[in-house]
Amino acid sequence: EVQLVESGGGLVQPGGSLRLSCAASGFTFDDYAIGWFRQAPGKEREGISCISTRDRSTYYLDSVKGRFTISSDNAKNTVYLQMNSLKPEDTGVYYCAAGRGRYFPPYEYDYWGQGTQVTVSS
Repeated sequence: EVQLVESGGGLVQPGGSLRLSCAASGFTFDDYAIGWFRQAPGKEREGISCISTRDRSTYYLDSVKGRFTISSDNAKNTVYLQMNSLKPEDTGVYYCAAGRGRYFPPYEYDYWGQGTQVTVSS
């Protein structure tokens, strides 16, 4: 059974930090890129970061560059998203997803997690 399980969300004050984890199982981890997405209330889901578990290539949405860092621990089949200098506009449900294909980041994702809530508020 394929599973992607996010954890690490919560309530944090502006300027604070959180580290999200995405634990994967049920598929060949090294064959996939893992992306992080977020969906703010009333807005469409957007891709904010992605990592190739094979060569560690990374992608970041402009609005998170310099604040968020994505990393992969292939021995644990886990991808992390370190989020620093958090802003209220970072609030939303964060999802991880696994995808593969010719392009990086992938155009489509095959597997999705259930999401974890991140709230940035004073």
